[in-house]
Amino acid sequence: MRRNGTNSARRNSQSVNRYRIDSQYEIELVINPECDCKTSDSKELGESRSVKPVVFDDYANRYECVSMRREDGILLLTIHARGAKDRPCVWSAKPHEELSYAFNDIARDRDNQCVIITGAGDAFCAEMHPSIAGLSRYSEGNLTPVMFEKMDEAGHDGRYLLINHLNIEVPMIAAVNGPAFIHAELALLCDIVLATENTEFQDAPHFPSGLVPGDGVHVVWPLLLGPNRGRYFLLTGQKLSAAEALKLGVVNEVLPREILLSRAWELAREICKRPSLARRYARVAMTQTLKKAMLDGLGYGIALESLGMMAGVGIRKE
Repeated sequence: MRRNGTNSARRNSQSVNRYRIDSQYEIELVINPECDCKTSDSKELGESRSVKPVVFDDYANRYECVSMRREDGILLLTIHARGAKDRPCVWSAKPHEELSYAFNDIARDRDNQCVIITGAGDAFCAEMHPSIAGLSRYSEGNLTPVMFEKMDEAGHDGRYLLINHLNIEVPMIAAVNGPAFIHAELALLCDIVLATENTEFQDAPHFPSGLVPGDGVHVVWPLLLGPNRGRYFLLTGQKLSAAEALKLGVVNEVLPREILLSRAWELAREICKRPSLARRYARVAMTQTLKKAMLDGLGYGIALESLGMMAGVGIRKE
């Protein structure tokens, strides 16, 4: 960068292009024709990488609670019951762990151009497995190293679950196909949120169950609803209908169930008409504030939730 008014001798056998950025400064771009800058196509670039890039076949069938298919660069991710692709997800440590890895796989695969996330059956995620729903109470004296290790594993997965979601650098569309009472933020962190007419939103696993709402919901809901409404929602176990969520700006469209996915695919195909880097960088730009908020609050919230568990509430049964 040089300041206007200063003398700059043009270098021999070099092309110099200048671009004004304000009244005082301009950028000087010098191109040296003697530089051997051989261009390569994407295949050559991929072959020159020291680590083999992630491809869809590496992870498409890797998981028991997550199924995926991809068409024209649009990846459809469906959360479902363990080993039953047509049944709604029953939330447990398994999908909690698997999604934290699945989002990373999707993020690192540059052939993904847009992502749709939905649930199987008639619910996005509305039921907890007894291993989580049946909470046991322990006094401090009953805590063991094994229990601490389990809490740390859950916290580890919880951090990567949302951070890896936000690390996906292509537009994401949520097709919320029914009640989302557990980890609804997985849908709400998407760029476009569609919902069926019978969808309801709630944060059931945390404060209503005696747990600190600390694994990201304490960041997402106050951002979506505003600080006061968000805290009320988390502390009272409030349920929001699809119509209420639309009015509050939590979702973008409310649709009949039979056209929910077709509308998601329609939007995804329209998005994919835009240039690849425009799509990718749009998602990066629009999630930067969310990432900052999550990095500031997620680990701290999980730590407080874990401390609450140590006090005797929320240790999972073996």
